[in-house]
Amino acid sequence: MIYMNLDSLKAISKIDKENMLDLLVSFPKQCEDALFIGERSRIKASYKRRYPHIVFTGVGGSAIGADIVKGYVGGEVDIPIFVNRDYTIPAFVNKNSLVFAISYSGNTEETLSAYDDAKKRKANIAVITSGGKLKELALKNNDMLVVIPKGYPPRCALGYSFIPAAQVLSKLGLIKNKRDEIKSSARFLDNLQKRRLAPGVKGRINLSKEIAKKIHKRFPAIYASNRMEPVATRWRGQLAENSKTLSSQHVFPEMNHNEIVGWVNPGILLKDFVAIVLKDKDDLPRIKKRMEITASILRKDEFSVLEIESQGKGLLERMLSLIYIGDFASFYLSILNRVNPTPVDRITYLKKRLAK
Repeated sequence: MIYMNLDSLKAISKIDKENMLDLLVSFPKQCEDALFIGERSRIKASYKRRYPHIVFTGVGGSAIGADIVKGYVGGEVDIPIFVNRDYTIPAFVNKNSLVFAISYSGNTEETLSAYDDAKKRKANIAVITSGGKLKELALKNNDMLVVIPKGYPPRCALGYSFIPAAQVLSKLGLIKNKRDEIKSSARFLDNLQKRRLAPGVKGRINLSKEIAKKIHKRFPAIYASNRMEPVATRWRGQLAENSKTLSSQHVFPEMNHNEIVGWVNPGILLKDFVAIVLKDKDDLPRIKKRMEITASILRKDEFSVLEIESQGKGLLERMLSLIYIGDFASFYLSILNRVNPTPVDRITYLKKRLAK
């Protein structure tokens, strides 16, 4: 039974002590600010060249921005894009490579290590950060540098981690300018939030509140197409950091070749599982069919299945709509769980231990 009133700002504020809600509501404006930062970024002439590949290196909230760039423009560029989440850079990186080093704080040890690795390989490096050691290194080494605002939890700076990167790619002539699509997406998200997601939207009209209620005290298994995998990754990360809720993710069609069979054991635990299927109108017809059949199989065995459709016209609008719905759902779930969404104590503790 749910006891928290998600329609009460007073009840929410008692739990949301650092006011993450304001950051969620202001995300469309963040996207516009990030566009301005990307447009005014300076491109070194030596970077305007042909590359065999692009590598993004980062972790956590910074890496998800790279995932979104890859999902958004991957079908437009004619070279491969890789997202690296490690201390080292892939062995193929060399002096001909373009490497984006993204760390919101600028002090992420994995990213700093990967940056050093890329530097030793003489790669062309573009740095996106709010400061810290990474900014110092970029200035010292005369790398391309995009400075983003400080003061956000890294996961709440998503617009700053991917929009400037997309604009840098357009300035390098690798993709078309995304200005109009980004501005349109920001307007769309603002409207979506006011109509379907914000705390003032009450009852079943509020998509994210309904999702939060349906997954409360349950284990969400999140599924999407390969192109929407970054969205599923974002959902899993936000549920973990905001709601302090464990979940899993997988993609179609791969999950149909293994995981679908796993929805049998351990039965005592599976009764509390819920499948979340993130859908997009441009998913391949065979993927749509697989999603439909998979949902019917799970429902036949009396599992709960939530099917959530992307909204908007262009690809960016649709990707960000699912992300925004999930961000708000994770926030409302934190309220139902009675946990402050902002602190990530275990991450903080782990970093302190590593620093010793």
